[in-house]
Amino acid sequence: MNIKPIRNDDDLAAAFRQLEAVFQSAAGTPESDERDIIVTLIEAYENTHYAIAPPDPIEAIKFRMEQQGLTIRDLEAYIGSSRRVSDVLSRKRPLSLTMVKRLHDGLRIPYESLLNSPN
Repeated sequence: MNIKPIRNDDDLAAAFRQLEAVFQSAAGTPESDERDIIVTLIEAYENTHYAIAPPDPIEAIKFRMEQQGLTIRDLEAYIGSSRRVSDVLSRKRPLSLTMVKRLHDGLRIPYESLLNSPN
């Protein structure tokens, strides 16, 4: 096992090549231990250098609407009148904390997405 820290993108590419060689290893083998260590190193490097920010709150709502086939009328229970829903979705009105809680509880949209700064 030849494990090295990942300090740059060249090291990352080398780690992926090394991972490819041990990826299908059976559990409990030295190769599977190597695989687990390499995956941990890759995740740490990517989380530091290529972190993915939570989505824009309005995009998160629109995504959930698309996923569940929801309409503006369906969002009234969480946001308010259809006019208010339209204003929120068109970014004319910000989400209130009450709306955020209702959207989280009712549609299971993560708080981190709903409370993220809009684009």
